[in-house]
Amino acid sequence: MNVHLLKTGKLLLVAALVIGMAACQNDTEDITEVQSAADYDAEIALRWNDLLLEVDRYAPGYRPPAAARMMAYAGLAAYESIVSAIPDHQSIANNFPGLHVPKVEPGLEYHWPTVINAVYGYMLENFYPHIPEYYKSRIATLESAYEDEFSTEIDQNVFERSRDHGRNVAATFFGWSTTDAIGHSGYQNPHPADYVPPTGAGKWQPTKPDYTRGLFPYWGQVRPFAITPSDKIAKAPLAFSESPTSPFYGQALETYTLTTPIDPERQWIAEFWSDDFFELTFEPAGRWMAILNQVITQENSSLATAVYAYAKIGMALCDVGIVVWNSKYHYNVERPISYINRVIDPNWNTTLDNPISGETGVTPPFPAYPSGHAGFGSAAAGVLSDIFDHNYAMTDRCHEYRVEFNGTPRSFNNFDEMAYENAISRVYLGVHYRMDADESLRLGYLVARRVNDLEWTK
Repeated sequence: MNVHLLKTGKLLLVAALVIGMAACQNDTEDITEVQSAADYDAEIALRWNDLLLEVDRYAPGYRPPAAARMMAYAGLAAYESIVSAIPDHQSIANNFPGLHVPKVEPGLEYHWPTVINAVYGYMLENFYPHIPEYYKSRIATLESAYEDEFSTEIDQNVFERSRDHGRNVAATFFGWSTTDAIGHSGYQNPHPADYVPPTGAGKWQPTKPDYTRGLFPYWGQVRPFAITPSDKIAKAPLAFSESPTSPFYGQALETYTLTTPIDPERQWIAEFWSDDFFELTFEPAGRWMAILNQVITQENSSLATAVYAYAKIGMALCDVGIVVWNSKYHYNVERPISYINRVIDPNWNTTLDNPISGETGVTPPFPAYPSGHAGFGSAAAGVLSDIFDHNYAMTDRCHEYRVEFNGTPRSFNNFDEMAYENAISRVYLGVHYRMDADESLRLGYLVARRVNDLEWTK
C-alpha cells in the first residue's frame, strides 16, 4: 500500500475522532489543549508559602511537628490539584485509603495559578481558624488580590471552573485531615495535662526555667504519608549511666565542654538554626520551607517544579516529625540540663535564651532523644537534593535582617552540609547530646528516601 495514502488515512481518522469528540461537548465549551503547569512561573505558590511562614510564626499550637503536618497537607493538595498539567508526573492519591481527590474535567481549560490560589486560600483559612485577625485578613487579602487579577485576564468560565476545582480539592484534603484526629486537632492542646512522664533513672522530666509539660506526647499516633510502621522507632540510645567512664557520661561531657565557655562561632551557628521561640521566628520545620522558598526564587522555578517540591518536602517534614516524636516518648531520655546539673556541674545552663520572654537557659519541653531539628534538616536535605542537586550551593538568608540574634547569612556547598550544621547546632546550644543529632540525621534521610520513592513520575 502507498505509505503516503496510509498516513493520510490515519490523519483523516484522527480528525474525524476529534470532530466527533467536540460534538459531544457542551455547546459553550470547546476542547482545549491542556496548558502545562511548567508554562507558569512559581510566583503564586511562592507568595502563598511566604505568607504561610509568617502565619506559622504567630499560630498558637502549631509548633513542630504540627506545623510540618499542615504544610504537608497544603503542599500535597496543591500538587494533586494541578498534577494533570504536569505531563511527566502522576497523582499519588491512591497511596492513601479514604482520599478521593476531585479530577479536572477532560478537555476543558483551566488556569492553574487560579487553582493554586484557591487551594492555599482555603487551606490556610481552615487550618488556622485561631490566628490573630491581622493574619486572617492577610490570607483573605492575598486570595482576593489574585482572584481580581486573574478574573480580568482569563475567560470567566475558565476562572470560575479553576477556582471551584481548587476549592474542591482543598476541601477534600481538609476533610481527610479531620479523619486523623490526633494530628488534626493536636494544635488545640499541645501540652496535654493527662500525660504523665515515666519516672526512673535518666528519664525525662519537665525542665527549668518554666517546667512546661511535654509537647505533643501522643504525636507518634498521627497518620503518616510514606513511612512504614517499623520506621517509627529510632535505634536504642546509649545505655544510661552516671559513671564517668561510660559512653553516656561522655556524651554529656561533650555538650558541657562545647558550651563552657561560650564560643562566639559556635553560638552564632546555634542561634542561626534555633527557630525555637513562638512569635520570634517560624519553627524548625518552617525553616526548611523558607530554605526551599529561597531555592525556588534563585532557580526561577516553574509552577510545576514548585508544587512538586512543596508537596515532597512537606510530607517528609511531617513524617520525620512523627518518627522523632514517637521515639522521643518511647525512650524518654532526659535532657542534658538535668544530667549535667546533677552529675557534672550544678551551675551549668544551656545557651538558649528567649529574647521575647527574657528567660535564659531554656530547654525545649520534651525528651532529648532523638533531635527534632536534626530530623527535620536531614529529611528536607534528602528531598531537596533529589529535586535540585546533591551539590547545590546556596547562601541561607532566612534571618538576614533580624536583630535579636546574629542572623548574618551563612553559605553552604550542599544541602547535606546545611543539615549537619543544623543538627550539631543543638549540641552547641546545650539542649542535646550528639547521639540525638546523629540518630535523627539517619532517620531524616530514611524518611526522605521513603518520600522520594513514591511513584511521583510516570
